Amino acid sequence: MEHIISQLSSVLFIYFVKLFVIIEVSIMEGGINMSLFWYPELELPDIFDGDFDKPKMLNSYIRYYLARLQSMFKYDGLPETIPAKWLENILLTKGHAAIIKVNDKLVAVRAGVGGSPNAYYIPAEVIVNNPYLPNEVNHSYIHDDNLLFIRDGLTTNDTDCVLVLNDTYSQGVIPLLVKYCSQMVENDISMYLADIQARAILNISAADDNVRASAELYLKRLKDGKLGVMGNNAFLKDLEIKEFKEAASILTDLIEYHQYIKASLFNELGLNSNYNMKRESINSNESQLNDDMLHPLIDNMLAERREGVEKINALFGTNITVEFAGAWLSNEIEEQAIISNMINTSADDIGVDTEDIVDDTGVDTEDIVEDDVIQNEPVIVESDVIEDNIETDDTKVVESLEDLKEDVNDIKEVIEEINSELNIEEGGESNDE
Repeated sequence: MEHIISQLSSVLFIYFVKLFVIIEVSIMEGGINMSLFWYPELELPDIFDGDFDKPKMLNSYIRYYLARLQSMFKYDGLPETIPAKWLENILLTKGHAAIIKVNDKLVAVRAGVGGSPNAYYIPAEVIVNNPYLPNEVNHSYIHDDNLLFIRDGLTTNDTDCVLVLNDTYSQGVIPLLVKYCSQMVENDISMYLADIQARAILNISAADDNVRASAELYLKRLKDGKLGVMGNNAFLKDLEIKEFKEAASILTDLIEYHQYIKASLFNELGLNSNYNMKRESINSNESQLNDDMLHPLIDNMLAERREGVEKINALFGTNITVEFAGAWLSNEIEEQAIISNMINTSADDIGVDTEDIVDDTGVDTEDIVEDDVIQNEPVIVESDVIEDNIETDDTKVVESLEDLKEDVNDIKEVIEEINSELNIEEGGESNDE
């Protein structure tokens, strides 16, 4: 019985394998796109029919960059009713967001800015009109907390609102993304067309049908991996061959241009992306040439967010903070490390070979050497020394600290004199030579 069951199982297994193969072949022949991991969202239209949907391509680019920018800032202390990603979405796209109370809970909403301006021509009111919020919160709010020299004309006295800006001029990043992403869309199309045209290595033109048929047969034999021979001189005279050599160079230029556009956009957004137009390797100094231009916009964006959360904390009693995150935070940490390293290196350079300097100049710096200042190490003040000098009386503590500062300044002056004398001696030796 077991033997029969085993044979039956083997037969069924072979049957189902054959059935699966037949179904798979029929699906492939029928052009049906089915898979274990099939998603309706992947049923994309045919993009190879020569028609390009530029608005859709631009919209796709902008959405991807907005998704990247979600990693720029990190909020702590936000209420559950204000998700950080949707607050950032409003700020990045609209340029500003209004924080109001709805049923004793804070909500970030889109709002129009208007009303009577203050002394700096800044509209003092924001207008909230969200159909998905209760009607009692859809009205005008006063967001300007100082209202300098405000004119008559305010339509509300409700000041429970904070207007958080993305940047000083409340532009958001959409204009910036449209500028660069539209260029990338156009360049994508150009690269696609150049890629297609790059297939035409040469153009063959025939004087009559016989020559054309012979040329097609020759190309077919080459495609099949067979050698072919073209006819006599009369045949070659009727056959004209023109080579296209510019397609490859055009495609290279378009790729470099695409890299330039993307690098410019990333630099605007505070990320260092160097485009190399030299077509060769670049050194570290060249890669750091544009570090300074990375900061102005993103620093302004961070400052506006910090000012906004400070107003929210003051008005609603929250404890919200915001800082850089992701790659932007990593860049900040790296730059701080570089600055610290430069400071430490400069401090070490002050004491380089100071023993030789003392010996050569003959300057009496015995007291300085005893204090371990002119050494290849940073100045360290031991805690027990501080405790001996600082007394319990506040006035004496301040005097002791001032004395320490004066001693350090005196030490610096002596070091500068030593370096100056060394430079003078070196100059004299070079003149003698």
